[in-house]
Amino acid sequence: MFAKAFRVKSNTAIKGSDRRKLRADVTTAFPTLGTDQVSELVPGKEELNIVKLYAYKGDAVTVYVSGGNPILFELEKNLYPTDLMLPGLVMPPAGLPQVQKGDLCAISLVGNRAPVAIGVAAMSTAEMLTSGLKGRGFSVLHTYQDHLWRSGNKSSPPSIAPLALDSADLSEEKGSVQVDSTLQGDMRHMILKGEEENGEAHQACEEKSLSEAPEDTSTGGLNQDSTESKTLQEQMDELLQQCFLHALKCRVKKADLPLLTSTFLGCHMFSCCPEGRQLDIKKSSYKKLSKFLQQMQQEQIIQVKELSKGVESIVAVDWKHPRITSFVIPEPSPTSQTIQEGSREQPYHPPDIKPLYCVPASMTLLFQESGHKKGSFLEGSEVRTIIINYAKKNDLVDADNKNLVKLDPILCDCILEKNEQHTVMKLTWDSLLTRCLEKLQPAYQVTFPGQEPIVKKGKICPIDITLAQRASNKKVTVVRNLEAYGLDPYSVAAILQQRCQASTTVTSAPGAKDSLQVQIQGNQVHHLGWLLLEEYQLPRKHIQGLEKAPKPGKKK
Repeated sequence: MFAKAFRVKSNTAIKGSDRRKLRADVTTAFPTLGTDQVSELVPGKEELNIVKLYAYKGDAVTVYVSGGNPILFELEKNLYPTDLMLPGLVMPPAGLPQVQKGDLCAISLVGNRAPVAIGVAAMSTAEMLTSGLKGRGFSVLHTYQDHLWRSGNKSSPPSIAPLALDSADLSEEKGSVQVDSTLQGDMRHMILKGEEENGEAHQACEEKSLSEAPEDTSTGGLNQDSTESKTLQEQMDELLQQCFLHALKCRVKKADLPLLTSTFLGCHMFSCCPEGRQLDIKKSSYKKLSKFLQQMQQEQIIQVKELSKGVESIVAVDWKHPRITSFVIPEPSPTSQTIQEGSREQPYHPPDIKPLYCVPASMTLLFQESGHKKGSFLEGSEVRTIIINYAKKNDLVDADNKNLVKLDPILCDCILEKNEQHTVMKLTWDSLLTRCLEKLQPAYQVTFPGQEPIVKKGKICPIDITLAQRASNKKVTVVRNLEAYGLDPYSVAAILQQRCQASTTVTSAPGAKDSLQVQIQGNQVHHLGWLLLEEYQLPRKHIQGLEKAPKPGKKK
């Protein structure tokens, strides 16, 4: 269902009553879950959104998103878990569970009980046995690495040891079972057959590669004899070193330097990750890209400098270093050679941009009780909590109308204008919180993958797209502020030159120190919009000038 890109219709925050209803629906749909597990899946206070979308075949789907990650989706009034780690009641290995046609099922791989696909049974247990475990057993709705998975934080399923060795698990929401090893081939055939018949070759190809290489879930495709004694952290360290050396030896050239460290990770190291594995620096011993690159600098392989505030770049590489010259490029698997470009996720990872508020001197009295001083950075939810606690602690909630807050001298000095000091005595909660946020200084936090968060005052400058006139009345498209979002202007220029078939240049941005701008011949705003929104997945609110794209000609 999510093997191809979907179209989002709406994205709204869930109401309190809808949140309670969702918990009740989850409890009804998955009776084996306890109260604590339901509360963990549908949190009480964390951000929870309802996203209505259309799958590529036109199915209307409602997705529930918590903290930016899809956790549940509803199709034809049926609720399905997108969290492939949803716990269920485990049954002893006593054969196939009694599954009826249409039952919700989870599919896992050999050697790992963590599910990698969600679907419904296309036949009952009796029909499966009668058919000799052949034919279409399941209609798969959601898989690991499909587009719904890509819309979240792209985390890998955990490694959960099997209940018995050399067994494949077939789990459904009422239980799970180990299948005899002699039936594993037929089981894979049963799961996969019919997907290509229905035109879902891409999704079937993904599941087939997962099923035929089950060792990848725990060892990442490396030789099992050499890695079975190593911890997951040691294996991730090896993968990090491999991708680093592979990228330097095959992808980075001297002309690419200086190269942003975020670009090096997103556009080069991620693309060197072997098929079936996922590079996750947080699971390595280094935890952060900056610490890993510092280690590589100590070994004199690279040289890293901070060319602009808070942004590091690789400025030199010793390509004659023994570790680079002796590195042997791993041979790609036959499967990855054919579907590598189609199945690999986008190499660029957009930064996480979070709005913040900074406490000015005029507001310190209001925030000092909560332990914050001038210059403290707070999220909007923290500000609301502090104001609510302050009002309750100082008995400022109106006794007759709980929606009104009495203003004490500190609140009057902090949020009221001079002409309101003696006329405004009470405010509603909404008005109080809105005024307080308006009095705080705007700030923001930018977090690039594998790097420390960067916190700055003010509002982040959007990527700016403008049109300009040049000699002979020719138009050019100019784009600025790419570096703030971890984008290398030279890489963007190269991609646009190839896609637009137009000349591109990179020059210093006027009036901005240490900032570059990309200039493309002609009106290329449409292509820029595709690159920034579709390819790089940047939010539209951080891009200005997209309305300047050329209008399509009228049909005669």
